[in-house]
Parts: sequence; structure tokens; C-alpha cells
Amino acid sequence: MSKLLRSYLRYVRGESGLSPWSVLYPCQLIASAWMRLRIELFNRGIFSVTDPALPTVSIGNNSFGGTNKTPVAEYIVRQFAESGIRAGVVSRGYRTKEHPPLWIGQDEKSTGRDFAGDEPLMLAKRLPDTKIVVSRNRLEGVKLLAALGAEVAVTDDTFQHRKMARDVDIVLVDSTCPFGNGNIIPAGLMREPMSAFRRADIVVLTKANQTTPEAVAAIKKKLAPYVSEDKIFTADIKLDRWLSISAGDEKKLPRDFSPRGRYIALSAIGNPEGFYSFLGELGVELAGRRTFRDHHFLTEEDVAELENFAGEVGADGFVCTEKDLTNIPRGLFFDRPLYVPSISVAIRDSLAFRRKIAERLRPSFLVASNGHGEDAIGVVLAKKLAERFRCAKIDAFTFVGSGKPYEASGIRVVSPPADMPSGGVVKYHIGDFLRDVRCGLGVAIKEQRDAMRGFIGSYRTPLCVGDVYLASSVLWGQGMKPLLVATAKTIHLSGHLWIEKLFLRRRCVLVFTRDEETAKELAAGGVPAVFYGNPIMDLLDEAKAPAFAWDERGAKVLLLPGSRPRAYEDVKLILDAAALLSRRIECSFVMVPAPTIEIKKLAENLSGWTLSEDMSRLSSGDATVNICREPVAAAAYGAELLIGLGGTANQLCAGIGIPVVSIIERGKLRQKKLLRDAEILVPPTADELSSAAFRVLSNSGLRRFMQEAGIKNLGRTGALERVTEYCAKELGWETRCRVYEKYTKYLDAIDDKKGAVNDGR
Repeated sequence: MSKLLRSYLRYVRGESGLSPWSVLYPCQLIASAWMRLRIELFNRGIFSVTDPALPTVSIGNNSFGGTNKTPVAEYIVRQFAESGIRAGVVSRGYRTKEHPPLWIGQDEKSTGRDFAGDEPLMLAKRLPDTKIVVSRNRLEGVKLLAALGAEVAVTDDTFQHRKMARDVDIVLVDSTCPFGNGNIIPAGLMREPMSAFRRADIVVLTKANQTTPEAVAAIKKKLAPYVSEDKIFTADIKLDRWLSISAGDEKKLPRDFSPRGRYIALSAIGNPEGFYSFLGELGVELAGRRTFRDHHFLTEEDVAELENFAGEVGADGFVCTEKDLTNIPRGLFFDRPLYVPSISVAIRDSLAFRRKIAERLRPSFLVASNGHGEDAIGVVLAKKLAERFRCAKIDAFTFVGSGKPYEASGIRVVSPPADMPSGGVVKYHIGDFLRDVRCGLGVAIKEQRDAMRGFIGSYRTPLCVGDVYLASSVLWGQGMKPLLVATAKTIHLSGHLWIEKLFLRRRCVLVFTRDEETAKELAAGGVPAVFYGNPIMDLLDEAKAPAFAWDERGAKVLLLPGSRPRAYEDVKLILDAAALLSRRIECSFVMVPAPTIEIKKLAENLSGWTLSEDMSRLSSGDATVNICREPVAAAAYGAELLIGLGGTANQLCAGIGIPVVSIIERGKLRQKKLLRDAEILVPPTADELSSAAFRVLSNSGLRRFMQEAGIKNLGRTGALERVTEYCAKELGWETRCRVYEKYTKYLDAIDDKKGAVNDGR
């Protein structure tokens, strides 16, 4: 190592005072600004973040230099193995030739230093039953691990590798040189500002036994503003045994062996001073030191120079680390004995450390939706996820309303309420939009975005039920590529704009469309899109039979006033139409208000109609309307006709063969493009609605034609089942649940065993 480099390293490690290297101080301001911007770009989804196929434990640091990442990675792999979980390692392989992902041992080339790298080779040697993958693209490396049968990926040096999401983020801090001089590169050792520690799930202070308790306490104090105390652990470095290397042969020496004589210590690691200090603690007498750059590959000239140096100082042999051993070319030997201390790390309070890992390994999934119909679909999806992934935490984030359908189904809603006069993001009426703005639409959107940002790193791939606006909002708040269950956009309406296609192509994991034609059109443009059924039709899962027995007398007519606040006004139109229809033909009426609609408030403005005490019926003259508070599908199964002002609910009914009668307005004209011959639109008067309904009910041929059109146009069920299956297999959610359950069961067994010992059993 040159004198210039040694001088620089002393400066960045904080070992020298005033130094010419201080001129680099202003450069850290630029580096710090870039690091903050880079992380923000990842958090906002401008730079892509993708979830890996396996539960992933990231091992990294926030400083340059040796922090014992490789021994800690080994420790993590071994403790997973103890619980019966197959873990593998993904490493970048520093100073290696560029190549596709490979695993060490797949062929002869994979065992070479030029292709594998020193640290992966060291791990492969120490963990012979573990797959060690070398890949610059960590996501592809994890994919290879999954294909090789691993259940967990332990990734080396990935704290700053933000392209890959992770389940557990473990950050290591070298207790002997925690933050260097405190500056950011190039003026210091720090890779990012101290605030970066906030991203850590666990912080481990390594080599704690090589410094004083006071120094460890000082490090914890400096970390306190960024990391809670329960996330900070300490680890000791310990000697397992000495290895003797002679003519390329490695021999494990007795555990009580210690080299006698004077030795040259050589190292090409991140923190050589820590190694030299460790040798002193072991009682090894050093005749000299030779320090090379990290990952340096020894040459014949290096070995010759070392032998000459040993002769000059009268050294009996050499000592190096296990990592250095992999950097000695095959066939290149020392004349003098070479000893290597085989080390490992020991985490203090290891059970608490493992519990913290288990806490983060618990799968957490988020279903986001942006509309009342989308909420209903989201509820069905969330229930399927809860049934498939029983140990997972499943939350909902609604961009419209307060999430009552989710809460009614026992699903936690983590979004702030966004109840607006219009009932949602208005597309068709500028007046409604302006009223929403006056009532705080801008504030509500900001609160939602802020809330979403508070969950960065808390969930796996977000599942969005709605449109591109929803997917982009979730991406902006979470940073991770979402999966979109598309319920609105279709080629049968206006299709997708080029900017929407670009977004879906670049920033969505997969798009489940509502019809086959749209999937083909998107796929032709490079969008990962598939069609396995209309997600709206999966609302039928909410009921496989009528919620109650329809009155056998007369035509069975379903009434839907809609889900937006305007339903309190529109309900009068629908009920008056029902009253007029009942005078022309005998009918049985059932009305299904949306979960967001309050029955008492609904009845307040209904002049001429009386609400029963149990709020189950509305009456006006000879007309009686039963009120059903079950999902729409529960009542729809027995209906012969729908008079409805709903959106998603109207489409669901048409899809199961119920003719739809609605009113002419901008939103319904768009919906007509989807329902086509399954729907009749009339001017918004009770007389027009009742006349159209009578025409359908009295003409069996027309009714059958509309039934067939609805079934054909709305498609089949099954989309949400395929979404769940995709999450289980392709996104690795099934593996994540299996690993979490197995790991927690193992830790519970340890607790039980300790409890039995303490109880004297």
C-alpha cells in the first residue's frame, strides 16, 4: 500500500488531525446531496425498486472498511439452518470478471477467484452445504437461488443497493472505527449521511470485544437519533481454531494451538488495523506487517517480497485472514509456515436478535383501491389473501372514502379518511370537483401521500385495485413496483394513453386486465399484461346464494341507488320508478344500499315513503321495497331486472345475466360502452325508468337478449384467484409465509426449552 493511500486512510478513519486531505471536505456536500436525492428517487419510484422472489436478509454497512459482513452472513445462514430453513447467499463478487449469475461449484470456472471473488469463495468453503451465488444483478441472483431450492436469500453488501427490496435490512458498524472522521466520501469513510441508519431494521455493532464498553455506549448514543435501542445489538469476534497452510494443503489445528515465534501479518481487507489488533489479543508476536488494498490478489512478486522481508526481520512465518487465503493464486506457496485464524461472530442476546429478524420476516401485504366498487373488489382480494397466507398481516389503503367495506370484513385500514361531497375523484362533473376542492380535496390527497410514505419498506409488492392513477400514487408513496388489477381502463372505452402505457411497462410488475382485448393491446406495446377473468365478476364470491328468499309473487326487481353521496338524492328517483312500475305489473322489490350509505339518512328525504322500525322495508301505498344490507351479489342472484345508478354493481349484475335499466348521464354513457346491449339508458325521470323496466319485463325475447349480452360482455370470474396464485408462486409470498412459520416455531421451541430449564423441569 502506497504512502499516499495510507495517509488518506488515516485521515478518513479519523486517525490524523489537520491534514492536506481536508481540502476534500466540500466534496462531501455534493456527495451527501446526491445520496439523499438518490434515496428519494428510489422512495418515489422514479428509480425502480423490485421485490425479490425470496424472503431476503440484507447485510450491509454505511461505511467503507471491514465490518465483518462475511462472518455475519455466515452466522445468519447457520442460524437459519438450525431452524430447518435452507438459506443461500448472493454476493456481488468484487474485482471479478463480468458474467451471468453463477453459483460456486456449478463448474470449474465458478471456483476461480477471477469469477467468484474472495468473499464468496471463503463462504463456499465454510458453508459447503449452502448455495453461494455470485451476481452483480442481485435480483437475478436471488432468482437463481430460488431455482436452486433456497428458501431465504442472504445478500452481501446491499444496504445501498436500493433496486432490490428486502425483508430485513441489517446494517453493521465496526466498533473499532464506527464512523471514521464522520465525513462522507470522498472526505470520509461514510457512504451516506447518518440519517441513512433510519432505514435499518437491525444495527449490529461488530468487534465489540475489541473496544471498551464506554466506546460501545458512545456509538449507541450517536445512533440514538436514528435507531431505536431495541434494534441495536452487539457482536464479538472470536477465534474458532487455527489453520495451517503448507504447499496448498490446509490443516485444522487443535483448538488449544497458538503460533509460537515471530510472524509477518499480511492483509488485504477493509480494516487491517482490526486484524492486527485481534492478533495482539491472541498473543501472536508480530515481526512486521504488510497491508494491501482490499481484495488485492497476491502476485509472485508480492510473495517474493514478503519472503525477503521475513528473512530481513527474522520472522518464523506468516499470518493472514481466511479472506486473504482466497487471494493467493493456486500453485503459489510460501516457503515459511502460513497460519490463518478461523474466526466467527457471536451476537450478544442472540435470541432477541433472532426474534427481531422474525418480526421483520412476517409477511405484510397491502391492498390499495380508489373507488367504492374497487373497495368491494379489494375486500374479496384481501379475503383470498388472508385465506391463502394465514400468518400474514394484510392491510388496506383506500384513496376514496374511509374504507368501511374493509373494516366490516375485519381488514385493517391504514389510510386517512377521504370523504368528499362527490364520493370520490370526479371525472365527469367539474362542479362536483370544485366542491371537493373547497371541502379539502388537496389536503386529503396530501394526507394520503404522507401516510403512504410512512409505510415505505413495510409491505411487499403493493396490490392496486383500480386504475393507473392509483398505481402511480402508490408507487410515488411506496417506491416499489405495484401489481395492478385494472378495473377501469379498457380498449372498449378510450383505451390507454401513451404515457399510461409507458408507466405500466416500466413501473408495474404485472397488469391483470378486465378483458382479453385490452390485455392483448397492452402486451403488444410491451406492457406485462394478462387476462384471467373480469375482477368485477369476482364479487360473486361474496355470495353463492341469495341473502334471503325473494317473494315468489311478481317480477323480481333489484334497486341500486349507487355508492356516492348523491345516492341520498337519487334514491327518490329509483323508488318513485318502482312505485310506478308496481302499478303496471306485480313486482317484488329489493334495494341494496352501498355500505357507505346510512339508511336513516337515506329515508329522511323520502317524502311519501315510510321506513319500518327495523329499517328493513320502505313502503309507499301498495309498493313495498325490502332493504338488503348484504353484498349486491347476495340479492342479485334471484333478480330478473335491475334499476340501478351504480357503477361496478351495475356491471356485476349485467355479468350474471340481469338486464340493466339506468339513466342518461356522462358516466353511464361511458358504462354503456362496456355493457352495450345489456343496458337501456333513459332520461332521468321516474316515468321513463318505469316504462323501460316494464318493456323489458313484458318482453321475454328482449330480456333474454340482454341477459346473453351481459354475460358475454362482462366476461368470466377467476381473476382474483389468479392474482393470489401469482403472488404465492411468482412473488414468493408462499415461501415467505412458510419461512416465517417455520422460523417462529423454532424460536418458540427455544423459549419453551429455556423456560423448562428455569422451572427445573
